[in-house]
Amino acid sequence: MRVEPIAADAYVREVLPETFALWGGRRTFERYVTDFRELAESAYGRRRHFTVGLRENGRIVCSCKNYARDIRWQGVTLRATGIGAVFTPPALRGRGLASVMLGALLDSERDAGRDVAFLYSDIHPAFYERLGFHELPSRLLSLRAASLDGSRAGGTPFENGDWAGVRKCFEALDSERTWSFRRTPVVWNWMRRSWNETPADGSQPVHLVVRRGRSVIAYAIGRRVLRQDSFVLDDFAFDGSEGRALLPALVRAGAGDLARVRAWLPPPAAREALPRGSVRARKDAVLMVVPLTQLARSWWKAVKEETLTNAADPCWSADHI
Repeated sequence: MRVEPIAADAYVREVLPETFALWGGRRTFERYVTDFRELAESAYGRRRHFTVGLRENGRIVCSCKNYARDIRWQGVTLRATGIGAVFTPPALRGRGLASVMLGALLDSERDAGRDVAFLYSDIHPAFYERLGFHELPSRLLSLRAASLDGSRAGGTPFENGDWAGVRKCFEALDSERTWSFRRTPVVWNWMRRSWNETPADGSQPVHLVVRRGRSVIAYAIGRRVLRQDSFVLDDFAFDGSEGRALLPALVRAGAGDLARVRAWLPPPAAREALPRGSVRARKDAVLMVVPLTQLARSWWKAVKEETLTNAADPCWSADHI
């Protein structure tokens, strides 16, 4: 068996009915299919074969999604392959199909010039460690909303013209980091599209920005989840000392009268702008990476200790695939 592309129609027909119970969340099956097709047909999804897998006697016996991202590291760009939604039908498990598929995929990605592969594990990381992946810190932050500055930040809802400023603001903060997943225009469009969709879980999107003249100096993107009495903070950034000082009040404004703010533990430079709060390890979406080339092995050797011991996490929840 070899890894081969799976057409979107075949994936919808054979795979999505099986994975809906795992990853459908609070969506209907119809919304689950629509979300898949929109991503697969977007500029982000069309950059390469979006769904791949193994076939046996014409049947898809193991599959995954395949994303293209870049890692920025001190002026160097590493070409990265993101692997998502690894799935084997229950009746076919125990045969090592996922190991065969992933091993073959890593080999083909290395041959194609990809430097790094990464994924977010929803199972025990030991499975992926046997394939050479390294587990990275993956944690959750919880804050009492009342612990944040309650003064006015001057935040207002996003306008269409703010997105260029938001990107510039993010890049100013991101430049302080040793390495990160690079947000190209295609990636920004994918994120913007997902943030602008109506959430299937009934939560209320909140997109706030602080401007000084024509410049964005801080922004916060999240969702008010009433049933959890929480504001889920998905992404934020600030540019300069004034933006940093206003960030806690902006997040407090996003939370409104909800009791808590929850988020993936933010990366370095961003983490320091929020109170300590309560931090615990995530049980799912655990970030794992494997270097595929000598360049990537040099990167991992250089950043490993800092990444594994940092009090901040290496990626944003918006980078989750």
